Amino acid sequence: MIRLIRIILTSFVALTLCCGICLTNPAPASAAAVGPYDIAAGSGLAAIIGRGKLVVGMELKFWPFEYVNEKGDPVGFDVDIARQIAKELGVELDIRDMEWTGLIPALQAGKIDLIISGITGTLERAKAITFSRPYFTTGLCALVSTKKAPDMATVAALDDPSRIIAVKTGTTADLVASKRFQKAHINRYKEETACVQEVVSGRADAFFYDQISIAKHHKQNPDTTRALLTPFTYEPFCIAMQKGDFDLWQWLDMFLDISKANGTLDELRRKHFGELLH
Repeated sequence: MIRLIRIILTSFVALTLCCGICLTNPAPASAAAVGPYDIAAGSGLAAIIGRGKLVVGMELKFWPFEYVNEKGDPVGFDVDIARQIAKELGVELDIRDMEWTGLIPALQAGKIDLIISGITGTLERAKAITFSRPYFTTGLCALVSTKKAPDMATVAALDDPSRIIAVKTGTTADLVASKRFQKAHINRYKEETACVQEVVSGRADAFFYDQISIAKHHKQNPDTTRALLTPFTYEPFCIAMQKGDFDLWQWLDMFLDISKANGTLDELRRKHFGELLH
């Protein structure tokens, strides 16, 4: 019996030593661990600070969010947000004006650091890029032709084979119209102004876009349009960045939290939207 116990104890000690050796052996050089500081050093945030420049993509045709003034300078709500971000980072701001459909490809290719251009955060887009928390919330509304649809009271009436809806290519309005208004004819245009002109001329029944823009276009064309300003979607405008950049994403969310808490975002809304918000 004593001999059996000795054999068991000897086997246990040998097994323990073997496990200890296995657990304490360092990993091969080829599988060296990557620490959090190594990850941070390779982040977009570190790259922006290191080069001293923040590159932001916008389509400068989206008043009052981003557009060009009479001097040829970029101005607007989104432009001011980009300037605040650059200021807090201690870097200069480089705004790249590009077509709407080219913004996401440019971000994915690393040609720009961020998109700040009234881009709506959606689950589909979030498969390809990362979004900050919303900095502005709106919804799709309809600019309706008084000539072609004089009695239309709700957007639901547009889901009809006799109706024509104008949308800007690649926008959430384009996606929503395709999914929820399948009976109507959807005409797509590259420019927002072309969509408005279709409604003003009576060639289209309605144009779908964000609430601020629809209010603006009706104000500019009061005799030929009506504005249905009750949003029929939820549109959170977010800052877009490349996938997988946790440090930059976290920094931007903190920036937006602080900007909301200290009143900066409210001040910018009053500056750029004014009576359009009422």
